[in-house]
Amino acid sequence: MDYRAVERAIMDRGVEWDFEPTLDRIAALLDLLGSPQRAYPVIHIAGTNGKTSTARLTEALLRERNLRVGRFTSPHLVSMRERITVDGEPLSEERFAQVYEEIIPYVELTDAQGRRIQFFELLTAMAFAAFADTPVDVAVIETGMGGSWDATNVADGTVAVITPISLDHTDRLGPDIPSIAGEKAGILKPGATAILAQQELEAAEVLMRRAAEVGAVVAREGLEFGVLAREVAIGGQLLTLRGLKGVYDEVYLPLYGAHQASNAVTALAAVEALTGGDDPLDADLVRQAFAQASSPGRLEVLRRTPTVVVDAAHNPGGMQATLDALHEAFDFAKVVGVVAAMGDKDVDAMLELLEPVLEEIIVTRNSSPRSMAPEELARLAVAVFGEDRVHVVERLDDAIDRGIGIADAEGEFSGTGVLITGSVVTAGDARHLLRAEGE
Repeated sequence: MDYRAVERAIMDRGVEWDFEPTLDRIAALLDLLGSPQRAYPVIHIAGTNGKTSTARLTEALLRERNLRVGRFTSPHLVSMRERITVDGEPLSEERFAQVYEEIIPYVELTDAQGRRIQFFELLTAMAFAAFADTPVDVAVIETGMGGSWDATNVADGTVAVITPISLDHTDRLGPDIPSIAGEKAGILKPGATAILAQQELEAAEVLMRRAAEVGAVVAREGLEFGVLAREVAIGGQLLTLRGLKGVYDEVYLPLYGAHQASNAVTALAAVEALTGGDDPLDADLVRQAFAQASSPGRLEVLRRTPTVVVDAAHNPGGMQATLDALHEAFDFAKVVGVVAAMGDKDVDAMLELLEPVLEEIIVTRNSSPRSMAPEELARLAVAVFGEDRVHVVERLDDAIDRGIGIADAEGEFSGTGVLITGSVVTAGDARHLLRAEGE
């Protein structure tokens, strides 16, 4: 099978956001595959916001230590292959298809037992199998949704990382922070080290209770580790970080915002916990790793004159972090927004956060069938922004052109920027459109 045929076959397994929450299917499949998820130590990452950035930063540190690293993240921005990487590179189309063909007989056997493997479960199994076959020294695994019943939770993380928890996927994870924290806490396993990013009190209480129940060792941002100093630098920020084993100064991070500094120190603590012993990591190694780090689609500049920034924020917590970082790192006099969001998200709350920042908003749709219709998004936006500041454009490419046109009309020296946001899919679509345009 070629890559496109494999991609279609995986998508025929359903959609990522509609599934029956159980570990029975993935556990049965991995048993048939010989439990590949047990072939290497795992750093397991759950949380509401910052998971992918933290996974990429963790991977950067591990690779700088000359370890072979597998990374599994979701969702993807452009290509499904992005989800499964080895040594920082997505599997090639040929290798991706090969892994699929190697495990599909076992998938079909599991199907025949009345346990039809679903979309995300199949990708999870492919990742675990690819990492075992490589083999990798360490796997960095991001949950898809939740924790307790997420397909990735068949792995027992030597280190379990919980990034900041806020309201998202409330139809699946529960209506409030304690409920959601309870689901995320499911990745904390007996004897693991739990690395907890800064949390709201009600989330922290749930996480600490779970850690105590399973006997996990706990390290908390702001207590056992944290960001000691941070200043804006060209293209990012300069940090002083206190890890679990030492202080690392003059660390340049080419990512914007306090939330990315938090992600960096959380990744640092996770890698320190994995290495064991009392000695700190080599400071130059940490500097080198973070200086080369990237997180596509996270306050990423895709164009200059006018400056176009794309960000994958898709819930109120993520949007607040994005806007704080935008204000800090970009000296925009005015901002034009291009927004496409999923219909099942808290769009009202995101629009309320965007209103003081955006001079005008262009509402549109992205390529997902879950994308809110532009007319419905416009109705919500008008209630927040007023009719004069809202523009409705059916297609994202046309919406981006409209936003750039408004910024251009303001003049080269007006300080007007364009922010494209509202969803991971929106960010991925925009990257594809603007990168293709610039090639």
